[in-house]
Amino acid sequence: MRQLDDNIWIFDGEAVSFYTMPFTTRMTIVRLACGGLWVHSPIRLTPELREQVDALGPVTYLVAPNHLHHLFMAPWQEAYPEAQTFGTQEVKDKCDTLRFDGVLDNDRHYPWDNTLKTMLFTGSPAMEEAIFYHPQSSTLLVTDLIENFDPDSLNTFQRFVAKGAGVVAPEGQTPLDWRLSFIFHHDTARAHLATMLGWAPKRLVMAHGLIIEQDAVAFLQRAFAWLEK
Repeated sequence: MRQLDDNIWIFDGEAVSFYTMPFTTRMTIVRLACGGLWVHSPIRLTPELREQVDALGPVTYLVAPNHLHHLFMAPWQEAYPEAQTFGTQEVKDKCDTLRFDGVLDNDRHYPWDNTLKTMLFTGSPAMEEAIFYHPQSSTLLVTDLIENFDPDSLNTFQRFVAKGAGVVAPEGQTPLDWRLSFIFHHDTARAHLATMLGWAPKRLVMAHGLIIEQDAVAFLQRAFAWLEK
């Protein structure tokens, strides 16, 4: 557990193999004004982790930000049955064994609106992802939209693959396959990027890779340069 700022923490979990790459898992927790905890992309729940989380407050919301980040959701729902679960329509359609209390989209308000801003990044037939901004700490939260792998955590082959996909720090960006899927919808992606830049985040937290601790706007502008091509 690492506290980033007042009322916001990250928890780094085990790596999960995905297409030969070791995808580290990272969960972010925000304490809301009501005292409840908003849990983004839950990692594997262990007794030790549960003890740490319970010390922060009651778990109120569980969030699956895209259809790839649901692997550990079921144990959290079992451990915290009173927590409400939110996910994109894609993850809801994919995981019919999970209970969802709400869908993440761009057409509604959320019970955490006074603490977090929510935006669904759309325009790709491959995947949609919910993006969140925590104004109190100037922290932007993404999941797979940007990946920024530490090169020292990869072997030679993995580093070669990751560089080809454009996701090696310090020049991480949207993975190549996802970038290509926006080919007919750059205007939509640009509009979403403009919203993120308008929030003027200082810190960028990703599920996979090194966190950007400062100058997040400049990092975003470089990471999304592909939208101008």
